[in-house]
Amino acid sequence: MEMSNLTSFHPEYFLLTGIPGLQNLHLLLSIPLSVMYVLDLIGNSILILVIGTNETLQQPMYLFLMMLASCDLLLSSSTVPKTLCIFWFNSHKISFNGCLVQMYLIHFNFGTESAILVSMAYDRYQAICHPLSYATTVTGSLVRKMVVVGLLRSFVSITPFVYLLYRLPYEGGNVIEHTYCEHMSMARLATADILVNVVYGMTLAILATGIDLILIILSYISIIKAVARLRSSEAHAKAFNTCVSHVCVIVLFYTPAFFSFIAHRVGHKYVPLQVHILVANLYVLVPPMMNPIIYGVRTREIGHQVLSMFSRRSARRCSEKMFLRK
Repeated sequence: MEMSNLTSFHPEYFLLTGIPGLQNLHLLLSIPLSVMYVLDLIGNSILILVIGTNETLQQPMYLFLMMLASCDLLLSSSTVPKTLCIFWFNSHKISFNGCLVQMYLIHFNFGTESAILVSMAYDRYQAICHPLSYATTVTGSLVRKMVVVGLLRSFVSITPFVYLLYRLPYEGGNVIEHTYCEHMSMARLATADILVNVVYGMTLAILATGIDLILIILSYISIIKAVARLRSSEAHAKAFNTCVSHVCVIVLFYTPAFFSFIAHRVGHKYVPLQVHILVANLYVLVPPMMNPIIYGVRTREIGHQVLSMFSRRSARRCSEKMFLRK
């Protein structure tokens, strides 16, 4: 009976405030957000198209990169459109189930991207530390298995969030001081004890994300040791170039994520809410926007294929115009 009472009331909708205290700047803030979102859509779509349509790029590193671009698109598209609706049209309402879906997609994509970054670190470790056996170790079959394992891990670990939130009664307020729905921002509105939510969220962050980061660090320690043993400066530079893009993406991905995690659970008394929400919005936009730029600039094969694709299209358009003139 007690459990029935706890789960008997859910609000029809939540109200997302946007950025509290900065409502007058919503229109101004929407300009950089919308520009970054467009760049995110264009950059990641081009990356997926280039890798997916070129046989020369059907290699493990590029397949992982294509998966990363897909996750980036889904992550930003599950949050930014609603944020822009708040900023442009004062559309603050989001249904209870819609909020759950948005929360699920955000955390699911974070877990999947973290798993992909670990897989990419393993790929670089094998390529640099064991180059002779790389082709036979990191095969297409292994890549598919690693991707499936990453997706399954995210599904198994994030799905309990839905139950943990759905079981709570929301008989108080329904105003979420944020631009999108997060696990803890929803849980704090409940009129029941949320200790289980807090403990599970912290445990998941430590066991999943923490272990992922440790594995990435260990792989790069091995890579640095292997590179240090190389005598050729050219080999040093080549090994450095193959890893620097991945390192930049790792820093962009984990830094704002850990800031948001700490601000939610420990630093919400010390970090201004406006700063926390701004960083949270940058987290779902800046890494997805920068990843295609980083890999396009740092990876010669991708840059060459992108330039070739646009040059072929330009040549085709010129020939069509000449044909029409005739």
